[in-house]
Amino acid sequence: MHVLGALLGVLILAGSFFFGTFNSMKNAEINVAAAQGQVENQMQRRADLIPNLVETVKGYAAFEKETITAVSNARAKLAGAKDITTMDAANQELSGALGRLLAIAENYPDLKANQQFTELMRELSGSENRIAVARRDYNEAVRTYNSKVETFPGRFFAGMFGFSPKPQFAADESAKVVPQVKF
Repeated sequence: MHVLGALLGVLILAGSFFFGTFNSMKNAEINVAAAQGQVENQMQRRADLIPNLVETVKGYAAFEKETITAVSNARAKLAGAKDITTMDAANQELSGALGRLLAIAENYPDLKANQQFTELMRELSGSENRIAVARRDYNEAVRTYNSKVETFPGRFFAGMFGFSPKPQFAADESAKVVPQVKF
């Protein structure tokens, strides 16, 4: 009788450990998905501002068609991104195109003084900050998830449960180059 009770106790303990490990990894995976959704939400917010910005710039810089087209195309790629890696690449392309668009705006003092342009730039700046926070939160959720999946005991069970490491957002190679400032 004691052996049966001990065996039952071991089975209950093993089952609790097994299900606890699964639930811990599943909760971490859910947190990653929620953080990714927030990144997508903030990128969409920024993407929604871009058509208004483009139209405002068009009125002042009609001959800058190539840059305006690059911004529109990059925005479309971001909207069509299906996974976090594609989204990150499209986001970097959009950021580069926006940078070129804003450089053009420097050549048009009337545009820089335009109230709508100024408001759009303020909103865009706020969106960039929100994206940075959402990316940081996503990377933290991925770090927590990956540590559960890649360390013991999770590593032992992860493959059995269908869990695998998730990618983090990484800085673009060009962001690693320190800009030179000369006066």
